[in-house]
Amino acid sequence: MRAHQIMTRKVITVGPDTSIVEAANTMLQHHIGGLPVVDATGKLIGIVSEGDFIRRAEIGTRREHGRWLRLLVGSGQIASEFVHERGRKVGEIMTPNPVIITEDTPLNEIVRIIERHHVHRLPVLRRQELVGIVTRSNLLQAVADLARDVPEPTADDDRIRSSIQAAIEITDWSPSQLNVIVNDGIVHLGGVITDERCRRAAIVAAENVAGVRQVQDELCSYPPPEEDLGGGDIASLEREPSTIDDEPL
Repeated sequence: MRAHQIMTRKVITVGPDTSIVEAANTMLQHHIGGLPVVDATGKLIGIVSEGDFIRRAEIGTRREHGRWLRLLVGSGQIASEFVHERGRKVGEIMTPNPVIITEDTPLNEIVRIIERHHVHRLPVLRRQELVGIVTRSNLLQAVADLARDVPEPTADDDRIRSSIQAAIEITDWSPSQLNVIVNDGIVHLGGVITDERCRRAAIVAAENVAGVRQVQDELCSYPPPEEDLGGGDIASLEREPSTIDDEPL
C-alpha cells in the first residue's frame, strides 16, 4: 500500500500569522494533534502540534536553566526558547521545514520515516501542493482493516475510494479526519462526527458509489466541542504571560 491509499485528504491548515489560541482551539474542535502551516500561496512551511504547547509561560512550564547551564546552552538557544514559550503566533512556535512524503511513498517507508524522525504525522505533497496527511492513526486503521490474508487494493478500489471522498467532502456534514480505505470493494469508513445523523449520511454516500460491496462503519462519535470543554475555551492564552520565572510532530 502507498500513502494515497490511507492518507486523510481534507487537511485542516493554519497560517503563520494565526494566533496560538485559534490554532489550539482548532485542534481541540477537530480532535487532531497537529496542523500543517501554509503561507499565503498555500506552500507548506511548517507544522504546529500539541508538543509546541507543552512549554508555555502561561501555564508555568517554561524551561528553567541554571546559571552554568545557561552559559553552556548559549544566548541564542535561550532566546529561541523564549520566543517558543511566549510567542503569540503560530509562526513563532511551529516546527519549520517538516519532513514530507509523496502520494506514492510505500507504507514501509512511511513507518521508517516516522521512526527515524520521531514524528506523529507526515504531510503528503504533490510537487509543491499539500494534498493530504498521514498520521499514526491512519496507519493504525490500516493495520486494523487490512492485517489479514487479503489481496492488495486494486485500481478499481482506488477509484471507489476517490469517489467516496469526493462525494462526502463536498458536503456540510463531512466528518473530521475523514479516512476511507477500500479493499476488494469493501469500504472501511473512518473519521470523527459530532452528530449521529452524519454517520448515516456518510454510510449512504459510500453505499451509492458504484462498485461498493459493503461499508464497514468505523466512524467515531464525539460530543460537540463546547460540551467537551465544559463551555470554556483556552482564551486565557491571550492574557499576559505568567511572571513565574517535539509529542514530537
